Amino acid sequence: MIYRLLCLFLLTATQATAIESCHGDTACQVGDRSYHVLEPDGWDGKTPLPVLMHFHGWARQGTVVVNHERIAGATKLRGVLLVAPNGLRKTWDFWTSDTSDVGFADDVLDDVAKRYPIDPQRIYVSGYSYGGAMAWRYACQSGNDTAALLAVAGSIRQTEHCPEAPREVRHVHGLKDTVMDFPYGADGDTTYPVALWRAKYDCHDATPRGDWSVVPILTLTRVEWTDCAQGQVTLDTHPGGHFIPHGWIGRQLDELLGRTPTYP
Repeated sequence: MIYRLLCLFLLTATQATAIESCHGDTACQVGDRSYHVLEPDGWDGKTPLPVLMHFHGWARQGTVVVNHERIAGATKLRGVLLVAPNGLRKTWDFWTSDTSDVGFADDVLDDVAKRYPIDPQRIYVSGYSYGGAMAWRYACQSGNDTAALLAVAGSIRQTEHCPEAPREVRHVHGLKDTVMDFPYGADGDTTYPVALWRAKYDCHDATPRGDWSVVPILTLTRVEWTDCAQGQVTLDTHPGGHFIPHGWIGRQLDELLGRTPTYP
């Protein structure tokens, strides 16, 4: 018993030291690369935390993510630990499966688990724009332990083969996006942005869930696939361009965590 208590004390002390060494704008080092982390408001310092690993957009870094109202603002209020890896040269290599960024992201999550008590069943992977595409690439190559992919305005080719997959996929994209163009399918099919995962999960019939919004200036339209052999897919579209919709990340986390959706 004394030995177990000593081990627990040493582990807690090690985690406390690690947490103090990097937080928010101060990056955590993983080899020759780095990431940022932000704790949720009111965390008691010991309860295991759900994790949202969010990949930043092109020409950005993790400091933007941990200070972003629509990302960090959502995680802080929902008891979720926000993790924001830094891309090399402020970008991501998501174009093919031959990328070191997937292994780097795995290393980041391993390092986070040394610093914080995390809930391994509630690890969510997200990203915006180029970061959205990187989140897709990560889920495709190393997603078996991921609870959900939450991608914003970025993806990989829908014809790719993915050896792994998260338990659930949620994607949002603007119909007028001309930065990471909305991937229309044949005859203007607006469900094509998630064709890869529908095929991977062996989904069949789409179920329209209607319109929803959290701010008056933007209405999103939702379609779900819940009749899949494994997993499920949710697609939100909106009539705008290239941005993270107000409240979108927060609503996804609320639904995944079994909370009543709120805004912000």
